[in-house]
Amino acid sequence: MSVLAQVSGNIATVGYGLAAIGPAIGVGIVVGKTIEGVARQPELAGRLQVLMWIGIAFTEALAFIAIATPFIFGA
Repeated sequence: MSVLAQVSGNIATVGYGLAAIGPAIGVGIVVGKTIEGVARQPELAGRLQVLMWIGIAFTEALAFIAIATPFIFGA
């Protein structure tokens, strides 16, 4: 009996976990670059923080789309 035949449950849960990796890396990059920018020019902290939150929102939207796609297309 093969290993794949022994797997029980829904394989979509693995897909959801993998779909969360990309946005997590993206948020880390956005926040890291914002911290670097504030360290270089502290007077722009307010503007950079606003841009950071917008970037995080767009990045997290990708995670929500990745989670909702299987439900839309009938997985």
